[in-house]
Amino acid sequence: MANKIFNGLPSKAYTEKKYWEKECKSVFVNNWVFVGFAHELKNIGDVIPITVAEQPILIVKNSKGDIVAYHNVCSHRCLILVDKPKNVKKIISCPYHAWSYDLDGNLLASPHFGGTNKHTPNGFNKKNNGLRTVRIKIWHDWIFININNNALPFERYAAKLIKQLQDTSLKNIKPVATLDFGHINTNWKFLIENFIEPYHVQFVHKKTTSQPLKDHYTIVDGNCYGSGVDLKEEDSSSNSLSVSSKYLSLFPNFIIGTYHPGQLGVYLNNPIEPGITSQKRIIYTTEGHNLNKTEINNQKNLWSKVHKEDHEICEKLQLGRSSPVSQNGGLLSPYWENSVRAFHQTMIKSMKK
Repeated sequence: MANKIFNGLPSKAYTEKKYWEKECKSVFVNNWVFVGFAHELKNIGDVIPITVAEQPILIVKNSKGDIVAYHNVCSHRCLILVDKPKNVKKIISCPYHAWSYDLDGNLLASPHFGGTNKHTPNGFNKKNNGLRTVRIKIWHDWIFININNNALPFERYAAKLIKQLQDTSLKNIKPVATLDFGHINTNWKFLIENFIEPYHVQFVHKKTTSQPLKDHYTIVDGNCYGSGVDLKEEDSSSNSLSVSSKYLSLFPNFIIGTYHPGQLGVYLNNPIEPGITSQKRIIYTTEGHNLNKTEINNQKNLWSKVHKEDHEICEKLQLGRSSPVSQNGGLLSPYWENSVRAFHQTMIKSMKK
């Protein structure tokens, strides 16, 4: 079975609106979805609106300094409350009829709702009409939500990834650079698949890396998929990728790379529609390691080049799925792309729930 060649997901999994809608109703609500970075909410009152499974969600730093999540919808006429990142101070206010909420989601005011100067009609209870909460987990600097509240507790859900990272110190990680790539014209799954298989590295990244294919291995561990590379001779300078590394994902959309010595890269892949995904990468240093300004700029330039190579490939993958000859999903290497196969199997299983 280990040497059996499988087909990938059919083209419709990457191109069809109906498939995308089914993903939204299953994959993105049943699981812990990665949605943002805690360090980007610096002050009490900071809010970041996001969209997950075509649902508007609001991430908020509340009065206690905790990061919480709500459905980004007013209880009155269901208007979107916040449409861009900002600081709202102490009150989230609806621009339509000035209904207002505190940072804990409690309804504070419903002006003239029962008539002029009658703000609370008979039978109306403010306590029952606050913002609707969304289940949230902050894991180190990374924000996850589970919309339908049915996923396993996060520590159990992410147990395999946590185990894979047990030799990496995550206690005092420090974000040192951000690369925001904006919209990429490809399905979100292609970005995940490209990240977790090593087969392409020596061909796509021959100008930017020195990690021979023979030194790579794949990782399939529960809902954690990826690959690694162990190099006997490393170049740990800030403008090189010639270092031992692990490339890991947590289903569905969290991906993290560990680069020795002392560096992490975490990617936010936000599915927008079947053929569009936004991507952001944060570069971190781990405890006891630092990069100066020159080294940080070198890393940003290096990773910009690497990602440009990946994005161009993924956009071509997307274009290829418009051909009738790609309807069966192409072929997967039984050795180098078993991680992609496992990801596909989890996709299929999740969509049946």
